Amino acid sequence: MSDPGGHLTVSSREAPSGSLSLRRGRVRLRTLIWLRWIAIIGQTVAVFVVYIGLGYDLPLVLCLLAIGASVALNAWAVLVLPSTQLLSDRQAAFYLGFDITQLALLLYLTGGLENPFALLFLAPVTISASMLNPKTTVALGVLVFVLVSGLAVAHLPLPWRGDEQFTFPLTYRIGLWGALLMGIGFTAAYARRVAAEAERMGQALAATQLVLAREQRFAALGGLAAAAAHELGTPLATIRLVATELAREIPQDSPHGEDIALLSSQVERCRGILGRLSERPDGDDAVFARQSFSALLEEVTAPYRGAGLSIAVQIEGDALSAEPVLWRQAEIVHALASLMENAVDFAYAHVVVKGAYDAQSVTISLLDDGPGFAPDILSRLGEPYVTSRPSNARRAGASPSDPAQEHEGMGLGFFISKTLLEHTGGEVRFGNHLTRLGSGQTVAAGGRGAMVSVTWARELVEASSLSLAVGAPAG
Repeated sequence: MSDPGGHLTVSSREAPSGSLSLRRGRVRLRTLIWLRWIAIIGQTVAVFVVYIGLGYDLPLVLCLLAIGASVALNAWAVLVLPSTQLLSDRQAAFYLGFDITQLALLLYLTGGLENPFALLFLAPVTISASMLNPKTTVALGVLVFVLVSGLAVAHLPLPWRGDEQFTFPLTYRIGLWGALLMGIGFTAAYARRVAAEAERMGQALAATQLVLAREQRFAALGGLAAAAAHELGTPLATIRLVATELAREIPQDSPHGEDIALLSSQVERCRGILGRLSERPDGDDAVFARQSFSALLEEVTAPYRGAGLSIAVQIEGDALSAEPVLWRQAEIVHALASLMENAVDFAYAHVVVKGAYDAQSVTISLLDDGPGFAPDILSRLGEPYVTSRPSNARRAGASPSDPAQEHEGMGLGFFISKTLLEHTGGEVRFGNHLTRLGSGQTVAAGGRGAMVSVTWARELVEASSLSLAVGAPAG
């Protein structure tokens, strides 16, 4: 259990991409058109306020021509292209590059970096960092660097009153240049980081929803099997009755006697099969949806016994509290099974599942004698795509064609398990241990042993008599 990658058993068609890069084609043309209209209105208002309202001298015609270029591009985009079009990175880079160049031209005409509106260089780069791939953002960043550096040394005078000229000292202008570039770089990096994190969380949550949907389908299959057994019971009883009557009326030495006997035996076989199906717990039945605390631990560990490891279950309870009877929630069973599988994969010889309960809480801990969690990922366990498992690692005995193997090493297993357990109200803790594993079993040489512990408030998971009256929780 030294790796948080876990086992995400989803098919290659269902699984989300493990890539951390942002998806392409996420910017709609309509978005850039509206942003450019806002910029055009703002630029026009600023130019006329400075020229007419403040009476400052500036090259009005040239400024309006620069603004007109943006109007022409927007008009062409509206008339020729569908506004709902998703732009490729190259197309989006063209539009954003145009906006950067147009802004640089306006600033050249109105004082360069001394113009406070130079801060607007942040907008296109931030949009690119949030939506486009890193290469496009770097290319736009280089364009901004070249234009900002050029404006720092070459530009028309800042518009001012009459014949007065307002000039900043050289040191201050250098400071403006450096502050603007650093601000653009920091804002772009910050936006990129936030967008990437949101993308990763979105992909990981989609995988979690996929697992939940699968568990619900499995539960539905169980209910369907029970319903089929119930519905088929009546016609099978009729067939059995008719076969019995025929057996009484047909002499034993009749050539049809063996056929009637065979028919009766096959009816009994069908009844036995349907009887076993009807014994499957129905998730909507408040009685079958319950299980004891020890039964839950046994269900989690049973599939891994006989795998060449020592698997022990230990239960410690408060003497004043009875063993809890829990709702059987698919989220808890799946999450604990995934964590158990991970522990078995990395244990050297021993895995211990410890259960503890008292009047207030219920705790389940999984401990192994493997190498433990690596210190550099321990603090980040439970985050999506945090893993130290090689992407080509395969479980012992697993088929090379097993689609589940394609997704190991993505770091989604622990994220999904932690999300499911927290969804049920559990508090999940990860760590390494150096204690004995019970019955004199110690951590193997060189190993630290990994530990995953989940604690619930008892009232959240216990199937009390009151909750029986209103039904099991939805989970």
